[in-house]
Amino acid sequence: MLNVKEKGDKAVFKYCKAFDGVKMKRLAVSQKEIDKAIESVPSELQTAILQAKKNIELFHNSQKEEVRKIETMPGVTCWRQSKGIEKIGLYIPGGTAPLFSTVLMLGIPAQIAGCKEIILCTPPDKKGKINPAILFAAELCGISKIYKVGGVQAIATMTFGTETIQKVFKIFGPGNQYVTMAKQMAQQYSVAIDMPAGPSEVLVIADESANAEFVASDLLSQAEHGIDSQAILITTDEKLGKQVVDAILNQIELLPRKAIAEKALKNSKLIVVKNISEAIELSDLYAPEHLIIACKNANEVAQQISTAGSVFIGNHSPESAGDYASGTNHTLPTNGYASMYSGVSLDSFVKKITYQELTKEGLGNIGQTVMTMAAAEGLDAHKNAIAIRLKK
Repeated sequence: MLNVKEKGDKAVFKYCKAFDGVKMKRLAVSQKEIDKAIESVPSELQTAILQAKKNIELFHNSQKEEVRKIETMPGVTCWRQSKGIEKIGLYIPGGTAPLFSTVLMLGIPAQIAGCKEIILCTPPDKKGKINPAILFAAELCGISKIYKVGGVQAIATMTFGTETIQKVFKIFGPGNQYVTMAKQMAQQYSVAIDMPAGPSEVLVIADESANAEFVASDLLSQAEHGIDSQAILITTDEKLGKQVVDAILNQIELLPRKAIAEKALKNSKLIVVKNISEAIELSDLYAPEHLIIACKNANEVAQQISTAGSVFIGNHSPESAGDYASGTNHTLPTNGYASMYSGVSLDSFVKKITYQELTKEGLGNIGQTVMTMAAAEGLDAHKNAIAIRLKK
């Protein structure tokens, strides 16, 4: 981090070669590269991305708040208004899997919020190129400042700024444990972050009514993210647990990312509990990033959950729907942080400024209250700011 602060682009080029195995000549992606990449994105994928964009926009537009002015007493009016954070940085993972879906999840609410400057950093492949789908999604979101840099060095560039990449006010995006640690360090240098969002995880609560094949597919969809991902199954039915294990063994053989999933499953657990109440208690203690409820009365169970990043209710609500296109945001707290953090939303991209306006009548109505309280705290200048006005 500090090496990038001191040496700028020179340090970034060094780390790109060391960690990404590519010797870069320039960090910025040109418009020519973007146009060429977009042409190579299959039409079927473009259609899918456009559908996902529509759903994500609908859901995040619904999060806009109307300005409501409240008269707390005659002549005293208060309100709150959202303003987009001026400079934000998006980190898009692109190592073992180029997450173009994350461009939509971050770029769309940033647009809706009215953020003035949006920069995007993502690691290049061994040829120094960015996945075309990432560039297509960025173009759809109106993002033109795109840089070929990943990992800790990307977070450092957005934290301190370099000759090429500008410093931002807030950094968004998931990543591995190193990226997560770098984001937490960035906070020490007056840069905000969305949340600690590291290796992905899923927890499934299932009873005898669950479909073992469905549950296995959900656990594997998380396991294939990375070797440090975790998949947890909590079930009230030991027989179902055994069926899920068998289904996992069958399905994993067909996965191109089998080796990654197998390593992730070593971090994973199958837990048999006495009843759903015990399952809920254990789930809340774990605080999962993704929680799938595959049991009878799933909606009722969901209402009893107090801690989770995002909840998927019923047998027909796979976690992958939320990852891509249902409309909810997939940038969520992990590693137990769902106990105190929310997932990314429109609120993540705005500052909420409070306003108050007092009329002459209002000042007269509230003045004595303020002066009495200020005097009791020994802050006479505060008291005088009211008294001098009342005398006029």
